[in-house]
Amino acid sequence: MFYICIDIGMIAPPGRKRGAVWLRKWLPFRSGETAAAPRPPPGFRESASPVAFARAPSGETLSPERAPERAEAPLPARPPAELPFPSTGPHGHRARMREKLLERGPEALADYELLEMLLFFAMPKGDTKPLAKALINRFGSFGAVLAAPQDQLLATRGLGPHSVAALKLVQASSFRLARAEVMERPVLNNWERLIGYLTAVLAEEKIEQFRILFLDTRNRLIADEAQARGTVNHTPVYPREVVKRALELHATALILVHNHPSGDPTPSREDVAMTAEVKQAVGVLGIALHDHLIIGRGRHLSFRREGLL
Repeated sequence: MFYICIDIGMIAPPGRKRGAVWLRKWLPFRSGETAAAPRPPPGFRESASPVAFARAPSGETLSPERAPERAEAPLPARPPAELPFPSTGPHGHRARMREKLLERGPEALADYELLEMLLFFAMPKGDTKPLAKALINRFGSFGAVLAAPQDQLLATRGLGPHSVAALKLVQASSFRLARAEVMERPVLNNWERLIGYLTAVLAEEKIEQFRILFLDTRNRLIADEAQARGTVNHTPVYPREVVKRALELHATALILVHNHPSGDPTPSREDVAMTAEVKQAVGVLGIALHDHLIIGRGRHLSFRREGLL
């Protein structure tokens, strides 16, 4: 701790000798603290900013006038092109990411970078890279983040309604695009695109979901509907409901689809029995059952190809 000596000059009041009266006051000052400027008596003009004190190499306290010029001199201005990093803020990083995407294509971006850029739209400011990496670590992959249940995403630290809505919007857009490509051609002649679409919709689901593809006389897709959602390993299916909906849509053929959250598409006994019941029920009305597909994680199984239908 050291002391600062302050001399204050005052005008002598009427009746006394002319001249200035000087007051000297020693104020304690601890190292590391900011010195508060003393409040002068009324009539003195206050400084707009607090007084800054500096230390000489010897430890002597210097007034602002005696402080070394290098302590107050601003850094020399340099053209942005000459700087190693023209921008150190997030806007510079975002601009570089956009240039990378547009110039080199989406294949040049890692999964976390895609997610990072997606979060740009929901978070105008800030670094979204740590959050993108944390989301992939938690849910397992970029696709799993998009497919994660809404309540789990909202419960994730760093995400809010805007960012969750952005994630779900991209997921829904990818589904619509994949489905549009499937609907353009007869399903049976467009098998690879059909599997790609169903994998996108079901592979990351955490519980079983039973869907039906309703086809017309030319095997074009009329509708793709989720009929039931069950548990992690079972979904109740009622043949009469399948028949009822097929009649409402005037469908002439069906493809049954469900997922196995375990990732293994091997059918269970219940899967085989249910498929036989549905085939019998729709067959009475002249509706064909083309196939039953089970979607796993990166794998799928066709009942027809396996001789189970």
